[in-house]
Amino acid sequence: MTDASAMKADEEERPLRPAIMRGLRMRCPSCGEGRLLTGYLKVRDTCPHCGEELHHQRADDGPAYMTILIVGHLMAPLIMWAFIEYRPSPAVLASVFAVGCVAASLILLPRMKGLMVAIQWAKRMHGFGSGTDAKE
Repeated sequence: MTDASAMKADEEERPLRPAIMRGLRMRCPSCGEGRLLTGYLKVRDTCPHCGEELHHQRADDGPAYMTILIVGHLMAPLIMWAFIEYRPSPAVLASVFAVGCVAASLILLPRMKGLMVAIQWAKRMHGFGSGTDAKE
């Protein structure tokens, strides 16, 4: 195999949709079998099943921003609807929806982290590529 054909094979597009689905399930974006996270939000250095290196990921604050965006867009209309429909006291409304917002955030945050890592893997970002971009 020549260098040009090896580079072309390394630059082939990875399938985005399966990677995203695996990331949302908090599985390795490459094989879909190994667990992506160790603990609540820490990404493993390598997949325990296929050995894919995952330490390249740079999710940073992206998962938190996405979680806030989703929870905000879900809860704001629900708060308005509950207030208009049932007219609860402000303390009850705030208490119920505070618990709902925290629960939804805790459920979504690791899934958004998996999503970000999967997109980076599929698009060969931040070192997930062939290794040739590190030389350039």
